[in-house]
Amino acid sequence: MQKLTSLLFLLIGTISVQAQNLSGSIADKNAAPIANAHITVATGAHSHSGKDGKFVIENVQIGDTLLITHISFMPQSLVIANFNPISVVLSESSFELAQVEVSHSVKAINSITEVDVAVNPVNTSQEVLRKVPGLIIGQHAGGGKAEQIFLRGFDIDHGTDIAISVDGMPVNMVSHAHGQGYADMHFIIPETVDEIDFGKGLYYADKGNFNTAGYVALKTKDRLDESLVSVEYGQFNTIRALGMFNLMKNHPNQDAYVAGEFQLTDGPFESSQHFNRINIMAKYNAAIDKRQFLSVQASYFNSKWDASGQIPVRAVENGLIGRFGAIDDTEGGNTHRINAAMNHTAILGEHTTVKSNAYYSRYGFELYSNFTFFLDDSINGDQIKQYERRNLAGFESVVDHHFHLNKGTIGLKAGLGMRYDDANDVELSHTVNRDSLLVPYALGDMDESNIYAFVGADFEFGDFLINPAIRLDHFKFDLHNRLDSVYNNRSEQAIKPSPKLNFIYSPNKRWQLYLKTGMGFHSNDTRVVVAQNGRQTLPTAYGADLGAIIKPIDNLMINVGGWYLYLEQEFVYVGDAAIVEPSGRTQRLGADVSVRYQPLKWLFLYADFNYAFARAMDEAAGQNYIPLAAELTSVGGVTVNHPIGITGGINYRWIGDRPANEDYSITAKGYFVADANLSYTWRKWTAGIIIQNLFNTKWNETQFATESRLRNETAGVEEIHFTPGTPFAIRGKVSVRF
Repeated sequence: MQKLTSLLFLLIGTISVQAQNLSGSIADKNAAPIANAHITVATGAHSHSGKDGKFVIENVQIGDTLLITHISFMPQSLVIANFNPISVVLSESSFELAQVEVSHSVKAINSITEVDVAVNPVNTSQEVLRKVPGLIIGQHAGGGKAEQIFLRGFDIDHGTDIAISVDGMPVNMVSHAHGQGYADMHFIIPETVDEIDFGKGLYYADKGNFNTAGYVALKTKDRLDESLVSVEYGQFNTIRALGMFNLMKNHPNQDAYVAGEFQLTDGPFESSQHFNRINIMAKYNAAIDKRQFLSVQASYFNSKWDASGQIPVRAVENGLIGRFGAIDDTEGGNTHRINAAMNHTAILGEHTTVKSNAYYSRYGFELYSNFTFFLDDSINGDQIKQYERRNLAGFESVVDHHFHLNKGTIGLKAGLGMRYDDANDVELSHTVNRDSLLVPYALGDMDESNIYAFVGADFEFGDFLINPAIRLDHFKFDLHNRLDSVYNNRSEQAIKPSPKLNFIYSPNKRWQLYLKTGMGFHSNDTRVVVAQNGRQTLPTAYGADLGAIIKPIDNLMINVGGWYLYLEQEFVYVGDAAIVEPSGRTQRLGADVSVRYQPLKWLFLYADFNYAFARAMDEAAGQNYIPLAAELTSVGGVTVNHPIGITGGINYRWIGDRPANEDYSITAKGYFVADANLSYTWRKWTAGIIIQNLFNTKWNETQFATESRLRNETAGVEEIHFTPGTPFAIRGKVSVRF
């Protein structure tokens, strides 16, 4: 009997300490849920909070100690006394790199931008993309045109090989009047950006068209802690006014705000840019119940500008114009975008979440350019007009489900979506002084639809995570050529599978080793597709990344990796000339290094170093350079956030010399430029200064090898044409929170 009693007590004790699941919620002092908090125990079990602040951590026992951390809050620990749901309130704190963990995830590299945004929030539209390690941008059309992007040995132009989205709404425009993938991000108010999710390479099944060199997915703030009014004024008659207003203070389970931005500048050019931009955004979030969350938003954007354009080196060297002069100062344009979007999250249980989004955009674009001056028309000049009006609509639903096994966890993710572009009056014409139409080169209406589905799995066993996935895209292209004398409507279709396979090894919270592989693509322009009768509609890209994310000490994070990318033959529609050019097969390989270091609580240092070797595969050696592909780039700086109220920093960007043409007989010169900022906060007030080009470097922001002819010349000359970078410029800023 005594043995039986002992056995019974032993059995009861075993049951009492058996590992179980623990659920809970995490919020701030205002009861607002905190997403993406990390919950870990010493045994290795881990979890993170969702959008609603809720979490479930599996395989924990009575007596285990939970450690709850978030990049913007004080860490908190508690001992598990029972398995009842828990509620945790975190206190805000200044950023500390020591709190950042290397997550057991395919997208763990995102912690780099998470750190950068926490230390130095986004304050200008240019800073949004510059937060992505290794990405360089340049502006060359009066500030209103989308920036030129350089990443991983690509001159991405305005977005051909990087997929960009905001709150699930795509930014890239397919079959755009100016070129495939055109991505104008100026409709984003920088201060509303909350998260910058990025990935380099083509290893993510939920990212489709244009995701070859990488992707950038922005998320705007769901709520404002305080309202804000800010005014900036500086050189070149630069004025910027910003207002962000919290409309629902102290409303449980609801948040709403309105943000507006207005900007004016003449720029440093001899001919004024007459630049103006207005942005208005409204966003509403609500918890419908404990398991459903809804977010709706709308925004309006409009911009107009004049531009001095790219100028030839010879015109400056012979004294015809100054560095900030113009050959044709009637360049410029206007653009607008009206957006409406909805995001919905439904929690179906402890293990299943469904996230859906839908969007609509009404977009307009009109651009006047002159790259060759008098090469083709010696009387009127070579000015061109590019124009379009577009409706863009789409939706996506993604299901996340995970379940626990005896020796690991399996996560399943599947999605279905659609995008439809209705582009009308897409025009390329020869004009003069913007007013007179001389010759229409191209005019048509295009409809392009993309239906897609993807499925992937995370098999997590101990220190290892295996992530196989596949994506399937269907495209339909329609083109109505309105310059034909008879009705001409042509259509093509294509289907593209894109498999991915990623391996992650994370033995602890301090480092991760990853191998990522996959196939991706970017679609060709509709005008290319019909011209090629459907050949090479969706050229394939193949890629692989091998690297590591390491935290050798608490206040130091390092990412180092090597990569390879191969692109099949593709055809490119040259929007400036209405012609189709084959680009041939290309291959690129390189290495990336990113370092984040916080020697003191108020001092933060960062640096990114990037190398890329890019060549065309079907050309002879010495004739196979990829024009404007940057081989060496670096970005870095130092940021101060002192508790007495002083914040500031110095940031640099450097790009080495690079080939401007295929045989490297023309060089696009590199540059080193530094910017600085300094501000002081007293109670609710902040005053500061912002300096562009701190050392007044004479640099060329964008450069192209172009054949052009000036009015007094008898023949064309091919050489570097450039847009000069901004000289030393200072502006002041005052803001108040309430």
